[in-house]
Amino acid sequence: MIKRTDFLEKVRPFIGLDIIKVITGLRRSGKSVLMKQIRDMILSEIDPSGKCIYVNLEESENARFVSPSALHSYVSEIAKVNEPAKTYVFLDEISEVEEWEKTVNSLRAKENIDVYVTGSNSKLLSGELATHLTGRFVEIKVTPFSFREFMAVTGAKDKESAFDTYMKFGGMPFLAHLNYLESPSRDYLLDLYSSILLKDIVKRHKVRDVELLTRIIGYAMSESGHVISAASIQRYLKSECRSIAFDTVMNYLQFGEEAYLFNLVTREDLIGKRILAVDEKVYGVDHGMRNAIVGGNVVRDIERTLETIVYWEFVRRGYDVRIGRLKDKEVDFVCKKNGEPIYVQVCYVMESELTREREFSALLGIPDQYPKMILSLDRIDFSSTGIQHKRIPDFLLEDK
Repeated sequence: MIKRTDFLEKVRPFIGLDIIKVITGLRRSGKSVLMKQIRDMILSEIDPSGKCIYVNLEESENARFVSPSALHSYVSEIAKVNEPAKTYVFLDEISEVEEWEKTVNSLRAKENIDVYVTGSNSKLLSGELATHLTGRFVEIKVTPFSFREFMAVTGAKDKESAFDTYMKFGGMPFLAHLNYLESPSRDYLLDLYSSILLKDIVKRHKVRDVELLTRIIGYAMSESGHVISAASIQRYLKSECRSIAFDTVMNYLQFGEEAYLFNLVTREDLIGKRILAVDEKVYGVDHGMRNAIVGGNVVRDIERTLETIVYWEFVRRGYDVRIGRLKDKEVDFVCKKNGEPIYVQVCYVMESELTREREFSALLGIPDQYPKMILSLDRIDFSSTGIQHKRIPDFLLEDK
């Protein structure tokens, strides 16, 4: 397994500090592996004299630790024996523990304990957690493999054929063990998707109408790269002779987002600098999973697949990403870091003059001098009038 260097470096500044490290992300996206890599980094580079405790709370042999008192007593006893050296505590899928935030906060308060937890639902960081841990935690969001990581794990030398495979299968780490064979990979992604629905949505939120939930989440996943709204989902279900309340649709979409299946991305008016409350776009966290769910044809859906890949790459690089609106034109992404934007258009190819005019005009109308970029699969460099053009695989592999 490759080192997930980008995420390790995000954690490194907080190691040993009085702050809980919360590692979140889609189920099976690599959180447990990252925790073990953090543990190894601590023992090999940072604190060789430290002691590490790792508990996977979803494993049956650790069922007793679902009790907060049992977990607290177990960790405290080991840490006490280990004094004055630091004890590093790694708790995988912490939401299995009742009132876990109180237990974790109590452990954090001990001077010689440093706590790391993982969770597969963003609800982990709201409600009670906010009450007990305000200002005492940092979140590290883990995503499936980037294209750079995909190249590393597969050992691929030909980036062109590797990118074709990446577009088809996505970045879920376990697929490397299946050698990206089509049938086993599709079966795995569908089984994983079903597991996420059942464990991270149905069970957690006590959803009764599982069939309706599945339709709504499946619809959202299939629309990756497109505008989505509760009203459009209501119309879709009505066409299938199903009625559902607006609030229920909104709740189900929220459940899907909380389970890290997709992000709903807001629009920004680039003239008035207002955030618009309508026409959000949805981006599935893994385009390979989306392909498996809908039986998608990569060539047919290539525009939305490329847009999804680019969206998540900017998220990995630490940008806050929104959709831009400029009068009657759309800018695919407004990517901000430290308050400064990069404006990005994504398309398949710009062979026709009409396509080039459409992509360039949206960016040329933006009334500021911040960087503007077009990403496509063209092999010809169409950079012009201050707008940089890059080939998508090259952009994904460049130094950040």
